[in-house]
Amino acid sequence: MQGTVKDYDAATRSGSVLLDDGTPVPFGTEAFDAGGLRMLRFGQRVNIAYDGESITAITLSTLPLP
Repeated sequence: MQGTVKDYDAATRSGSVLLDDGTPVPFGTEAFDAGGLRMLRFGQRVNIAYDGESITAITLSTLPLP
């Protein structure tokens, strides 16, 4: 599944993603760390592993999910 970064806090390594239907979904430190990224920026396109309740991993759209 893909989405767009709505916001990201580098201090906590958490933020939220807008799904393609406009639904905002928050992600925590664990999901950010699972993707192996160092940072994100507003508007960046990302791949997410979403279980219907929470994001479990997030990475760039050009990279595979772990």
